[in-house]
Amino acid sequence: VCGPTMSSAGPAWPRVRALRALWTLMVALSAPWRLWAIEDIQECTWHVVLNEFNRIGENSASDRFFVQDLVDTVGGVFRMLVDSAIDPDEKYLGFPYYLKINYSCEGQPSEDLVRKGHLTGLKPLVLVTFQSPVNFYRWKIEQLQIQMEAAPFRSKEPCMAEEVCVMSWYTPMPIKNGSVVMDVHIRSNGLGPFVPDKRFQVNINGFLKREQDSAVRFTVGEELTDLKPQYFVNMSSRPLWFTVDQSPVFILGGIPNEKHILMSDTSFKDFSLLELSIDSCWVGSFYCPQSGFTATIYDAIATESTLFIRQNQLVYYFTGTYPILHDSNQGSGSWVRVLASECIKRLCPVHFPGNGSEYVMALTAGKNEGYVHFGTITDGYVSFEMLPRQWSVCEQIGVDSCSITWAEFIPGNYYLLLLVENKYVNAQHDFQMVGYNIVTNELKIHYKIPEFIPEARGLEFLMILGTESYTNTMMLPKGMCYNPYNNLLFIWGNFLLQSADMANFIYLADFPKEQSISYLVRSFQGDMAIVTETEEIWYLLEGSYQLYKLFPSRGWEVHLSLQVMQRSSLYSPSETMVTLFYEDGRLKQLVYLVENQRGRLVKRPVPVETLLMYMQYNRYDLQRQGSHLTLSFANLCPFMEMNLRGLPNPQRYTRQERYRARPPQILEPSGFHSENSLAVYQGLVYYLLWLHSKYDKPYADPVHDPTWRWWKNKKHDKDYYFYLASNWRSAGGVHIDMDSYEKIYDLEPESELPERIFLDKGAQYNFSIFMTAQGRQFQTPLAPEVTYSLRSPVSVGVVLADPSCIEATVKPQVLINRKSVLFEIVLKEKEFCYDQGLSGHHLLKTSLSVKVLGSSGHCFQNTHQGPRMQGNLMLPVLIGCPPGKRLAFDITYTLEYNHLQNKHYFDCVHLDPEMPCFLYRDIFYPFFLIQDLVTGDSGSFQGSFVLKVVGGGPTLNSIRDYSKEEIYRYNSPRDNTESLIWTTRTKITTEDMAFHIMSHGSSGIEWLCLKNSPCYDTIPQSIFSPEFFFKVLVSNRGVDNSTYCNYQLTFLLHIHGLPLSNTRALLIVMVSASIFLGLVMLYVIFCLMWPLMVKACNILRFKINNILASGSYYSYSTSSRISTTLSQSPGASSAVAQDEAKPELEQTLKKEWFI
Repeated sequence: VCGPTMSSAGPAWPRVRALRALWTLMVALSAPWRLWAIEDIQECTWHVVLNEFNRIGENSASDRFFVQDLVDTVGGVFRMLVDSAIDPDEKYLGFPYYLKINYSCEGQPSEDLVRKGHLTGLKPLVLVTFQSPVNFYRWKIEQLQIQMEAAPFRSKEPCMAEEVCVMSWYTPMPIKNGSVVMDVHIRSNGLGPFVPDKRFQVNINGFLKREQDSAVRFTVGEELTDLKPQYFVNMSSRPLWFTVDQSPVFILGGIPNEKHILMSDTSFKDFSLLELSIDSCWVGSFYCPQSGFTATIYDAIATESTLFIRQNQLVYYFTGTYPILHDSNQGSGSWVRVLASECIKRLCPVHFPGNGSEYVMALTAGKNEGYVHFGTITDGYVSFEMLPRQWSVCEQIGVDSCSITWAEFIPGNYYLLLLVENKYVNAQHDFQMVGYNIVTNELKIHYKIPEFIPEARGLEFLMILGTESYTNTMMLPKGMCYNPYNNLLFIWGNFLLQSADMANFIYLADFPKEQSISYLVRSFQGDMAIVTETEEIWYLLEGSYQLYKLFPSRGWEVHLSLQVMQRSSLYSPSETMVTLFYEDGRLKQLVYLVENQRGRLVKRPVPVETLLMYMQYNRYDLQRQGSHLTLSFANLCPFMEMNLRGLPNPQRYTRQERYRARPPQILEPSGFHSENSLAVYQGLVYYLLWLHSKYDKPYADPVHDPTWRWWKNKKHDKDYYFYLASNWRSAGGVHIDMDSYEKIYDLEPESELPERIFLDKGAQYNFSIFMTAQGRQFQTPLAPEVTYSLRSPVSVGVVLADPSCIEATVKPQVLINRKSVLFEIVLKEKEFCYDQGLSGHHLLKTSLSVKVLGSSGHCFQNTHQGPRMQGNLMLPVLIGCPPGKRLAFDITYTLEYNHLQNKHYFDCVHLDPEMPCFLYRDIFYPFFLIQDLVTGDSGSFQGSFVLKVVGGGPTLNSIRDYSKEEIYRYNSPRDNTESLIWTTRTKITTEDMAFHIMSHGSSGIEWLCLKNSPCYDTIPQSIFSPEFFFKVLVSNRGVDNSTYCNYQLTFLLHIHGLPLSNTRALLIVMVSASIFLGLVMLYVIFCLMWPLMVKACNILRFKINNILASGSYYSYSTSSRISTTLSQSPGASSAVAQDEAKPELEQTLKKEWFI
């Protein structure tokens, strides 16, 4: 410690500055690992390619994802595992592809790095997320993930080293019915070198096929390899249109004078240039005027399985081969031309699916101008309908001539928004926004767009009320864009209008009226980019009113200069933007770069936050401190720190089902897997997903977990299998750990809001925001009576997209000692916004937005992936019945309770453990479970429900579904046709008294089977009593107000011991009695007649024996005389022989006589 006597002369401030510099140096030297971590984060990255099942271990192998058939060759490997935890008799299949994983760092060989990572314990952890399908009527809606650990595998190519030269990590690439879009997230296990997380799009491309020569070719056209500069240089960019989160491939047209498109199934990480195999004809007529012919593909739209293009006035579509989606595995053989007699001037996309289908719209010109051809795509089948159905838009709004400029469809409301240009005789025109309800066929004029652009007078925005002044610049609308999550509608052209209710609009004055918007790009997560006709890029945070010009700008010049200094391969002095789009909430740019007279297409991020930060650096001050001027930059952000706290466990709200699968343990000292062990890994992952798909069944298992059936018979032998593995005696050289294949129910929350949440009736979501003020002091309010409250230096606002459906409360808590504020936010559903629906069906889209006052475009957080914007949060909310909830028949408790109440239980003669029987004469007490497949919760259903018998038959093969009329007669207490199948003592019924309302405490079901019911007088199939299979439907719709879920369950109920009808019973008794009496009489007659029959038989037999004996005697006498005559010549020996044979003959005659 230095005392005052050791202080140097001079001012005090240089000493303070020196101490600060030394302190900074000490911090840097005391934490060198932070610098190394930053360096690793900036340089290293993961790499992923696909390898087909039989090409594993090839260094340069990289395959395209189009095969959708499972591999059945892994079964032979499993048959070798005779003494292991799995049952070798089960059917195990494999997936057609592996994920091959490596990583690289700048300036170092990848092979050396992978070996180093393996030796230091690095293992990639792979999380595969399956996107839910569009058609929820065919496939179950679920948010499914599987987490796998990659297994090291040596290359099969020759190597001079003793152990390994080249290696990679491999995991199976699983596929699932109904899902063609997969998101692959790779992260490190925390050991070895640090490699930042990375996400990849791995999608199935159904527009590829394998030819007879094993070559893989496109079905839509011919692949080209030459990216000519004239295709892109000096050409305007074009929008990328696709169904959000559902399209496995992207297509992009706009290549001048060529019928070429760009296609990519990896979100343009790689791509192919294709020449389409279309006829390119041009049909011009008096109703379809064309100024000229061109081969350019103007509009291109990609959906889940179908591609749409427009060339001139012609529209084509092509359906890919997706057997994993559709019943048929045959896609389109060629491009199909639709609307052949129409003059199509534009295709308009629909970004979100609805009602199990996707949509596309075609705007007409010529004879049918004023109509929209509305296309519906369901399971690859395309159909078009012309809307409005009765009169054209022009006729309904009362004008002689009009033209539809743009169309926007809102699937959740079945509502069509149209931007209509009205044309008058005096060459004047105006624009209107018109709405058309597809269900009710009602058309409504929502808004008349002003003729001229308003005069904003230096304001950022202006509320258009009709009283404002206008400039001389005409408004020229070109399109619309609607976000179903926040209900914001934008009308754009040489202006930008914003509305939240389709009636009141705000003019955003920051956009210059001298420019004209070419297209909008939206993330649907609160961000929006604008591209003008002159290729300028603007940025807008939805809900705010300030626009930022990203390119060209001062910030872009600074960023470009820094990239050139770093010799980045993503930038060039000569470049042309091809398109702009959002990927995972981040703005991406596809650009064509020209370097050394060679061109290439690259995808690169648009650093929005970095550009906005560079723009702020223009604001600085020079402050005098003593005799020196100090440069200080103005920090416009109102807070220093912002983070989220108190986030709940995510799965209850995000509905993500996650499984974990680790590779089997191998008995190999080097730790490298073999082809057989990886095949076992394939089969185990397949079987895990197969158990998941089969778990959604009507009868609930005793244990609520899909993996319970896998190990239930071998769990007690777990220690034995571990003993075999510990002594290197496991069959096949692999050990399967039962705990390595499980379902995860306890995921921890991350440090950010989830991508979306689901809310059921009355559910709420809580979280907190912690913020530290930026160099400001807390102030007490002016009111003297409030002495303990403090005025917060930061303010938070909450914006609800649908205030009638959700509500939010914000409770601030000022922490004066930390100069911070904690905002507790509670989002709650209002319980009367939505009707009951099936799990995951017809969900209402809405959102919650949290905004910090003054933070828009000014607040950023530095991360290892670059700066991130802060102060604006958007949480998409889906209201309705969340996915993953179901109603199941609690067979275990039902059997126990029925046995207890009826004092006995009689099962069928032929037992079926999956479907136990119930006796007809016993009271039937059914019980049901509400099971949450996401969180693992399972409890008795306490709500009300309606039970109906909707089908049945005496055997499983003869079950049929009943008609609505039959269902009413068989189940309704109001039936008077003697058709009831069952009844109950419960008197509560539905409002129309059509059906009984039952609950957990109901008195049970009595089986009736009246004479007009299908179970009446059932004919027995064997000697046992008659049986019947009832198809039972249970639903709580309309009778249970505690949830938005329509818990609908259909299951088979096996009833035995059914009684016979009186007629059939009497007939059986009479027939049985007749047969019995006949048998008795036959027995009596037989007993009386038996002695006489015996005597008669004896006499008859005696006479027959006499006849036979007489015939034998005469035959014997004749033969004796002949033999005597012949024996006289031979001598005395013959006579002696005859004398010896005579006693034997006499004995024989005696025997014959007494027979």
